[in-house]
Amino acid sequence: MSTAWVTLATNDGYALGALVLAHSLRRAKTRHHLHILYTDGVTAQMRSRLLAVFHNSTRVDVLDSNDTENLALIGRPDLGVTFTKLHCWRLTQYEKCVFLDADTLIIQNCDELFERPEFAAAPDIGWPDLFNSGVFVFVPSNDAYQKLVEFGTQHGTFDGGDQGLLNLYFSNWREMDASHRLPFIYNVTSGSIYSYKAAYQLFGGNVKIVRFLGTVKPWHRDTSKHGHQNDHWGYWQQIFREDVSQNLPNGLVRYTPPKSPSYVEIKSYFGDGSGSENASVLMQTSSQSQNQERSTTEAHSKSTTPDLTSESTYKDGTPGKSDQERYTAWIKK
Repeated sequence: MSTAWVTLATNDGYALGALVLAHSLRRAKTRHHLHILYTDGVTAQMRSRLLAVFHNSTRVDVLDSNDTENLALIGRPDLGVTFTKLHCWRLTQYEKCVFLDADTLIIQNCDELFERPEFAAAPDIGWPDLFNSGVFVFVPSNDAYQKLVEFGTQHGTFDGGDQGLLNLYFSNWREMDASHRLPFIYNVTSGSIYSYKAAYQLFGGNVKIVRFLGTVKPWHRDTSKHGHQNDHWGYWQQIFREDVSQNLPNGLVRYTPPKSPSYVEIKSYFGDGSGSENASVLMQTSSQSQNQERSTTEAHSKSTTPDLTSESTYKDGTPGKSDQERYTAWIKK
């Protein structure tokens, strides 16, 4: 079965996160492909690094919710472009995928997620009857993509981002059987302010995926007061130092976020109440770019199927240590 981990980079900052995420997956000896979606907001230099690390890549257009009111309500004006992740449903060369936001980090091997059905996600810590869209299992389908876009056009999103849209679309998630509800260890919020310290002390060794939720990310400059769990933060920094920074172009060793997000500006097709007319325009826009994206994907894909039989080998053939060796080594320092 063809399967892949999928993530998205909309600018150079999230591209740094995606690079560390990819290396954390390799350290955890994943047996699945790594696929990066990227927009024109990623510079050419950073794009070359993404293409060197990920097995496959796809350039995508930005889809922005343009829902400034609800985005301001949650204090994250940058999240409108997360609608762009809907493009992941168009990766129909795979039978099943797991989407990971670029601010996640793999602590232990979690390939068992591919045994879960669509749609599977972990509860959101802010409202557990809803799921968090930072990690989810899905089955690519062009039909599902079109339905999601049409649904977003007609119903919008209650939080301004993709999480609100996906929770409205998969509104029966809470009533699905248990296999659709991922345990918290697959999407642990790294922010110490959210942690139940006694539970973390007891169960922290079981954590498999962490997410650096909030405005402060590990790739930002001047993050001495980051507010995240030190062990998770430190492990991200270790991977960055050992696997990423030495291969970065000059000037990209650390990313300083601009005062306002430097995303590609496009016309929004969501939340204006115009219904099917805007939906058809968006479908036309996506259709026109699809051929170009397909050719871009083919050009950036490996000419032959990558050898994934050696679990501890990087894409370039460099042997890697296991997740336990690298993570244990760090926490013993």
